[in-house]
Amino acid sequence: MADYSDIPMSAISLDAIRARAKLLEPFVVETPSVALQSARIDAVLGGGSLHLKLENLQKTGTFKPRGALSVALDITEENRKNGITAASAGNHAIAAAWAAKHIGASAKVVMIDTANPFRIARARALGAELIIIKGAAEAMAEAERLEREEGRVYIHPFDGPFTTLGTSGVGLEMASQVPGLEAVVVAVGGGGLISGVAAAIKQINSDCKVYGVEPVGASSMQQSLAAGYPVALDGINTLADSLGAPTAKPFSTRVCQQFVDEIVTVDDDQICAGVVLFQEEAKLAVEPAAGAALAGALGPLRAKIFGKKTGIVVCGANIDVKNYAAILTRGEAFVGAMLA
Repeated sequence: MADYSDIPMSAISLDAIRARAKLLEPFVVETPSVALQSARIDAVLGGGSLHLKLENLQKTGTFKPRGALSVALDITEENRKNGITAASAGNHAIAAAWAAKHIGASAKVVMIDTANPFRIARARALGAELIIIKGAAEAMAEAERLEREEGRVYIHPFDGPFTTLGTSGVGLEMASQVPGLEAVVVAVGGGGLISGVAAAIKQINSDCKVYGVEPVGASSMQQSLAAGYPVALDGINTLADSLGAPTAKPFSTRVCQQFVDEIVTVDDDQICAGVVLFQEEAKLAVEPAAGAALAGALGPLRAKIFGKKTGIVVCGANIDVKNYAAILTRGEAFVGAMLA
């Protein structure tokens, strides 16, 4: 696995961000940003407004292809012959398989055994050979073995300058689509999405606040920012599996230290309530990771975005009907408290 500890922050300058967006432009969707029209939510935000960046409409259903393809396009023709590997709870597996197809490489992807069957099927449909293994840390170790023994290029799910440059397109587009943003709220797994969004937003408008939201049971980035170095967790406990990174990594942690204002946490009940509110108020069916961002905005961040023009990244919507129904049922009981 590549070590990005010596990569300077100049690697993700605004010029570099714009150049990478131009490179990815033929392959990814410029997803829209729309103002949320909700009297219930407006009532608790004191005249502020929420603007939804719809990355659920991105290729493969999440923001993930931006980072995966950004890394894949940098792989030399010689190294493409050995293919790529990745480790994932699901969304990154799908995106890595998609990116591999675009560069004509094979994909052998490691997925954890608790991954949503819907996501497993999507990754297979894109041509990936899958290895199912127990545990996120074990999945990463297996992907590293494939890199070492088979010569495959490891596409990390969230760390590295090309990943950050890829996801920075989300922030670049938001800043253009919604001028005058005063705050942006992003769900955080390993930090790949928020590092890119924050790098773009802050270099365009340093006054705009960037907030991250993690599950209480998977708060590696919040703990890392508090400690001043990347923290590995003893375990993960959240239904938002795509936010369940077992550890923070050096590069994305450094970017967050420089550009992110604060990371807050929400519990699984709040995440489920966020999914319900997306369904009822925005008419969007989203996965728990997206629900976490809205839950953070209306919960621990409410006072900080009160009366402000705020962007929320709707990071993805890869969820099956059965799990979605269970999340709605659970979350319904907590919506009232969230809007109180």
